[in-house]
Amino acid sequence: MPLHHPKHRHHHDEDVLPYHRSDDEAKPRRPYVPSSFPSSPASAASPHRFLLPFAVVCLLLAVASLSFAVSVSRRPVPLQSPPDSVAFRCGRAEDSLRSFLASSGNYSAGDREKVLAVVGVHTELGSAARRAALRATWFPPNPEGVVSLEHGFGLSFRFVIGRTKDKEKMADLQKEVDMYHDFLFIDADEGTKPPEKMLAYFKAAYDMFHAEFYVKADDTIYLRPDRLAALLAKDRLHHRTYIGCMKKGPVVSDPNMKWYESSYGLLGNEYFMHASGSLYALSSEVVGAIATTNNDSLRMFDYEDVTIGSWMLAMNVNHEDNRAMCDSTCTPSSIAVWDSKICSGSCNPIEKIKELHNTTLCSKSPTLPPEVEEEE
Repeated sequence: MPLHHPKHRHHHDEDVLPYHRSDDEAKPRRPYVPSSFPSSPASAASPHRFLLPFAVVCLLLAVASLSFAVSVSRRPVPLQSPPDSVAFRCGRAEDSLRSFLASSGNYSAGDREKVLAVVGVHTELGSAARRAALRATWFPPNPEGVVSLEHGFGLSFRFVIGRTKDKEKMADLQKEVDMYHDFLFIDADEGTKPPEKMLAYFKAAYDMFHAEFYVKADDTIYLRPDRLAALLAKDRLHHRTYIGCMKKGPVVSDPNMKWYESSYGLLGNEYFMHASGSLYALSSEVVGAIATTNNDSLRMFDYEDVTIGSWMLAMNVNHEDNRAMCDSTCTPSSIAVWDSKICSGSCNPIEKIKELHNTTLCSKSPTLPPEVEEEE
């Protein structure tokens, strides 16, 4: 039903309803009797003697209202917490490198850092020796090296780790952080289950970096950053991409066996296609969907690689199988080397990684095989 303004309603009543005089109008009017006092300008103006004070009061109120409005408009608006996309800290998550650069005056918070890919090398509190081996081989050895690799290949490397309530362990870790500034702290405790830790990583990385890809790597692999960058920089038709060494395998339902899956009843006898957990990459659109999803709405299996693979099935991504990401020995096209047939990652990673790095084929061979370079 259309609404009418009150003024319109009264006007309508005057046009339609018959006119009724009030009782006062029906009474005979008394003749006008002049006042016994002679008229004068002062007495003639007496009905209007309050107009000037009233006007002054209205003017003062208007001036006061205008002053208040101006003062409010000039008052600084309270600063709200910056959105996640402009911070290198988000809750408990923190990028130690950019935090360090900001404290030294070499960095100011702005939009999310734009890179080709964030490479999160997942590590643990007790794995300082592994991190040292990586810094001595393929991982950037200092903040300058991290920044140089980011500018040269578009890859931003960080060691991904959670926090602990153990003050002594955190103190030891903080010494390492202060020395290298190459950690990405996630909003999760160190004892968090791998799938939940992985979700925390993707959320933190997506909040702090505007990347085309988000990569997860173990600290037990030997990696060629230049070849990883070449792989990720390729043109692709699919915006939702899942890259890694794809695999299937039997679901272990016996609790006494290795790789037992407590939710085996939901999976059947064989796992669906999914990437090995030692190294894989997800495109920005995929990670964006994961990062903005309520944690409770995502199914968590016992193992990270299976859990991620299940999310990929639900998101209708393109599975890109690349065997160069899981070579057991170095080749002219190896992107990553680790022994997938014996154990997840290198069984003796510290010595194995150093040994591989001292091999010319592993560390000093061209980014692309000679035949590929000739074709280009």
